[in-house]
Amino acid sequence: MRVVTTLSVVVLASAGIGHTVLSDLDADLARVDAFKDMKNRPRAGHGMNVLLVGTDGRDRITTQERRRYRLGGEPCHCTDTIMIVHISADRERASVVSLPRDSYAVTPTYTDAATGQRQGGRPLRLNAAYAEGGPQLTVRTVEAMTRVKIDHYLEIDFTSFMKTVDVLGGVRVCTPRPLKDGYTGLDLPAGTHTLSGGQALQYVRARHLDGASDLGRMQRQQQFLAALIDRATSSGILLNPLKFRDMTRAVLGSVRADKGFGTDELLALGRAMRNFSPSSSEFATVPIEQMGYAVKGVGSTLKWDAAKAERLFRALREDKPLAAHRPRGGPVPDVPVEPRHIRVQVENGTHTAGLGRRVDAALAAAGFGTTGMPVNAADRSVRRTVVAYDPRWDRSARSLAAALPGSELRPVAGLGPTLKVIAGTDFTGVREVRAEQPVRQPGRVVHGDEVVCGKP
Repeated sequence: MRVVTTLSVVVLASAGIGHTVLSDLDADLARVDAFKDMKNRPRAGHGMNVLLVGTDGRDRITTQERRRYRLGGEPCHCTDTIMIVHISADRERASVVSLPRDSYAVTPTYTDAATGQRQGGRPLRLNAAYAEGGPQLTVRTVEAMTRVKIDHYLEIDFTSFMKTVDVLGGVRVCTPRPLKDGYTGLDLPAGTHTLSGGQALQYVRARHLDGASDLGRMQRQQQFLAALIDRATSSGILLNPLKFRDMTRAVLGSVRADKGFGTDELLALGRAMRNFSPSSSEFATVPIEQMGYAVKGVGSTLKWDAAKAERLFRALREDKPLAAHRPRGGPVPDVPVEPRHIRVQVENGTHTAGLGRRVDAALAAAGFGTTGMPVNAADRSVRRTVVAYDPRWDRSARSLAAALPGSELRPVAGLGPTLKVIAGTDFTGVREVRAEQPVRQPGRVVHGDEVVCGKP
């Protein structure tokens, strides 16, 4: 009884502290009337839908930061990123759908903020709705396109984004190939990196890394958001009201939100995220029917696949997962080289009879090009399985090692194109791997633990 009573006091005290320390943050949060006089809106569903908008905001960046992170040029006063974030009614799942900024859209009838004149609906790129009529026209246009009722509006600019990352102590990302973009200054070698706020901004803004342009950038934004959730939920910040307040205070100075988004909503999100993990989050991009869809007076746009997009948004409206069924066995890791292009010679490094044949057969079943003739290794006391490789074939070696969890990579100069696996006593099986796909097809749903880095 004493333990239960003590825990109850602690919980109640924490809740009280949480509300007290956040109650003064409303004054720090800039407000925008994103839902003023809106009529004929979609029917409300279960859960909470937040329209998350990333705006330019480079006019609030210091000259030094603008130069360092390649933020030159004039602010566009448009939306750089548009996402619908759905928090399920049971607070157990976050679903994020990215809306390409170049999507073909038709605005509802609206009043021009500059002239005060009534304007009929007209075609434009989705991100231009913000420049035409601000947050309200952006919300109305998104609701008209998706039939998803937006409950809250949250606008984040470059400054608040960088502050969020820095307050969390950086966010960890990994890339199987080098990422270099001369426009943003991003220059990451292959591997794992902890990005500061400015580096993270370069990462999520880069769109000149490959031919995928904005679609590739949206997928990196989703990957980063999954990593951000992972960092926030694993750092203990959400369990500590004072730390949560400090993080929120550092960020909210450059955030705009609708008038209904206040202390209670912040606490609700904080409590919900305490139970989140990367696997609790799922990400998708609106399916595209036609790239480069030409519209007179607008230019090149992206035309949505109406049928597939409707299925995606229906899931949000009905508070259902974006992907109805998730494959068992966890995510299949992406690797730089397709297994069928990798030649492998297996050696038995133990005294266990038949282990070499088992390893060879398992690798062959996973698609690797084995010799089919395993031999005994010179050293029969190997505990940890070894992948020996010529440094010139390091990408193939990383792919093979990913299929043998816990294996040791050992470079051997002059070994040639055939890699060698020396099976140790730790061998338990071969994991399925697949060649990496630099750009995910729009519409494909992934979970957060499929795109964040593996734990060290």
